[in-house]
Amino acid sequence: MSRDGLREMRSIGENAPMDRSSPINPARVDFLTLRLFCAVAKAGSITKGAAVCGLALSAASRRLSEFESAAGSTLLHRTPQGIVLTSPGHVALQHAVRLFQGFEQLGSELKEHARGARGHVRLWANMSALTEFLPAALASFLEGHPDIRVDVEEQLSGDIVRAVFDGLADIGVFADGTPAHGLNVEPFQLDELVVVCSREHELARRRRVSFDECLNHDFVGLNRGSSLLELISREAQQRNRPLRLRVQVRSFDAMTQMISAGLGIGVLPLAACESALAARRLKALRLDEPWAQRRLLIATRAKTTLTPAAALFLLHLQRVGAPAPT
Repeated sequence: MSRDGLREMRSIGENAPMDRSSPINPARVDFLTLRLFCAVAKAGSITKGAAVCGLALSAASRRLSEFESAAGSTLLHRTPQGIVLTSPGHVALQHAVRLFQGFEQLGSELKEHARGARGHVRLWANMSALTEFLPAALASFLEGHPDIRVDVEEQLSGDIVRAVFDGLADIGVFADGTPAHGLNVEPFQLDELVVVCSREHELARRRRVSFDECLNHDFVGLNRGSSLLELISREAQQRNRPLRLRVQVRSFDAMTQMISAGLGIGVLPLAACESALAARRLKALRLDEPWAQRRLLIATRAKTTLTPAAALFLLHLQRVGAPAPT
């Protein structure tokens, strides 16, 4: 056993009793303790973690014991070789890292505010919105409001709704058909879906096609969880027909590459694939289905006042959206 390992085992005690009578009390955990816990987890050593935080070993050991007592769980397993995280310890580390990221973001935003930045907007949007409509909307908004920063995350529609509801996002843009109970929802844009195939595919002779005809062929689709995949899967199920998914990928660009290679056909937003049609020898066919005109929606939290910056950006999206009536 190493000298450090022996000192660490003695300093805390392998089987210290834990008070599991109540959930963790945030008032008993401070920022330095969380920093210490992360440093110890990273180094695998209380001695090294204490040194990173500028603490004596005895003080570090006491803080960790108090942290475990507050958590009601053993977070660190002491071994002769050093420190390893228990299962509850891994959970605690994930939350500690998120808290540190939040503090770092807070510091960054305060610095930006000191430099003259006056707002921050958290926007979550699905792939269709980010590919087709939001780049121009963001450019025009930021040109008029250079003192506002917009953080953009591409996510699946269901995750966007949950993020807005939980307050992780100020504004969400997602596809119609996603349950959004408890949110303020309004139309943003129309998203025309088309069938894309290679020029060598037998459907390439057509200009329009029904979804029933498409189901006779192999498909290239997005990964599970995407609203577009859910839409075409649901339509196939309603027809009691299998959706022959041959390849699944993570992006529209990857879809067009797979389709160009002859691996199947795909349903994509026209604006998202239009630039790739000539370059990859693809053809877009009109889809003779009412759901081919898909609505993109904007959501904000109900009964919650947006920050001034988020309210400005929402107003801008409302102005540039103006979808045609359905």
